[in-house]
Amino acid sequence: MSADSSFEAVFGQAPEATGRAPGRVNLLGEHTDYQGGFVLPAAIPQQATVSIRRNGGEAHRLHSANLEQTLTVRVGEKGEGFAPYLTGSIALAGVTDALDVWVWSDVPSGGLSSSAALELATLRALRELYTLSLDDVDLALIGQKVEHEYVGVMCGVMDQMASSLADTAHMLFLDTRSLERRKLPMPADAAHGTAQVLVLDSGVPRRLAESGYNERRAQVEEASRLLGVAELRDVTDIAALDVLPELLRRRAHHVVSENARVLEALDADAAHFGTLMNASHASLQHDYEVSHPQVDVLVAYLQAHPKVYGARMTGAGFGGAVVALVEAGQAVQVAADVLPQYGAGQRVVP
Repeated sequence: MSADSSFEAVFGQAPEATGRAPGRVNLLGEHTDYQGGFVLPAAIPQQATVSIRRNGGEAHRLHSANLEQTLTVRVGEKGEGFAPYLTGSIALAGVTDALDVWVWSDVPSGGLSSSAALELATLRALRELYTLSLDDVDLALIGQKVEHEYVGVMCGVMDQMASSLADTAHMLFLDTRSLERRKLPMPADAAHGTAQVLVLDSGVPRRLAESGYNERRAQVEEASRLLGVAELRDVTDIAALDVLPELLRRRAHHVVSENARVLEALDADAAHFGTLMNASHASLQHDYEVSHPQVDVLVAYLQAHPKVYGARMTGAGFGGAVVALVEAGQAVQVAADVLPQYGAGQRVVP
């Protein structure tokens, strides 16, 4: 980011408020949050930063320092491109002023909740400027509503809750039905201590609204309806899924088995946690069919590394990032070993 793309350089004045929020990596519990399930995300160091100022006009001026692009959107309209994440957050927070908004983010796109980080950073800036009586859970729920009503992605609440509440030193165990949560230590190994989390970018781009994400949600909702339960969270017996048509059975099998893996992981050591991650990826690859051949290759290289406990895709899938749990102090070396095998040009998220 260059100096001439700062808020002051773009808009000619200093901002009135600034908000920041991190991306997240999900260690376990994928595609369960829109069925009331359990998840284990953690924040990553990369953040979105949003600065705002009232401009006294009738339109928002929205500048992305990453894209070096400024959009003008009338108050009350959604806009195109990156605008809906911002205009949706502004409108659903109840703000009717026209704003100058400046955005910069180092959260990589593709499985690390760059959109949730953008929404939460915007909402935090709005909360500061307008002294809004919204707590961190309120902000997460508004962020989810932005995705539904402005972006067109019918996501669960995990991404926004993680961006709002998680930190980089712990896993956030979240019951997405009740929103009960607690922070847990990262998995450990008696011989090597606390494991490290390694995130690698597969280099395969994906866009949720144009992928099968909403289709998968519709499929598991239909499975729930056929089983006569509110959500697949309520199914604990895998055999109960046998009455479903084959495609829906496989979709539901992933969700039910993934919930069980998260609960099993709560007191697992690093080795067992890694085994659960490997099983999660296989389920996402074959039952839920949201992985990608290149992602599978990268995951396989990681799983074969002697310093890796387990690895899986992370995020909604169809490309994007992978996550590995590795021995303490070995993350850099594992990346250095695996990336040349996979191919040059892939990015490491430290």
